[in-house]
Amino acid sequence: MPIGPARMPLMDHIGELRRRLTIIIASVLIATVVMYFATPVLVDILKDPILPKLPEGTDFYIFTSLGGFALRFNIAIKVAIVMCTPMIVWQILAFFLPALKPNERKWVVPTVLAAVGLFFLGAIFSYFVIIPAGFEWLIGESLTIGQIAPNLEDYINIELLLMIGFGVAFELPLIVFYLAVFHIVPYASFRAAWRYIYVIMLVVSASITPDASPVTLIFMYAAMLSLYEIALAITRVVIVAREGKKGLTESRLSFLSDDEDDD
Repeated sequence: MPIGPARMPLMDHIGELRRRLTIIIASVLIATVVMYFATPVLVDILKDPILPKLPEGTDFYIFTSLGGFALRFNIAIKVAIVMCTPMIVWQILAFFLPALKPNERKWVVPTVLAAVGLFFLGAIFSYFVIIPAGFEWLIGESLTIGQIAPNLEDYINIELLLMIGFGVAFELPLIVFYLAVFHIVPYASFRAAWRYIYVIMLVVSASITPDASPVTLIFMYAAMLSLYEIALAITRVVIVAREGKKGLTESRLSFLSDDEDDD
């Protein structure tokens, strides 16, 4: 995709923005239509980790006349947006790319790849680990007080929200890495404030888990803690390798300054 020049008249910038937004909207609409016709297969895939947790002989039900259409459209548009995420991120970054310096541009592609990879890793982790355990607990709680008639819309909506939530949560290492490596927040500050950060992550974990079950909360919190510590470990290695141990306590944007000197 071509990248425009850094200096353009205002109307040309607006035209460039309109062109990129048009590409994003058209791509999402086309993907939504394709995914709508593929929803029977997608529903089967989404049901797979939940069905074994239901009582034997129980299946999903749709209770409203518009429920099937609403669910198919809901799945189609969410899957379409997720599938188009790499292209959406690139179109947004490409609009701002001409304004970046050469030493800053080299971080764009790795950032896009890391962000997309972490999001899908979080969604996959949710699908294979969180959803089976979370729904097993939720269904078990329901069976202790009565029979269940699983509403397909309800179950699939919660499942999609869990996958998206974990995908977003898995972006944490990237955020921590850039904040520390560019000395926006010193590495030492992350280490010194670990108690507060752990509490904040617990609150965030409780806020972004749609099913409000303790099983999902525990898994989310454990995943965020692990990712946070892994991100700090990688950050420490990068900073020490580039700047020495003194870089662990610096709070200025010396990383970019060093790159500019290298250029």
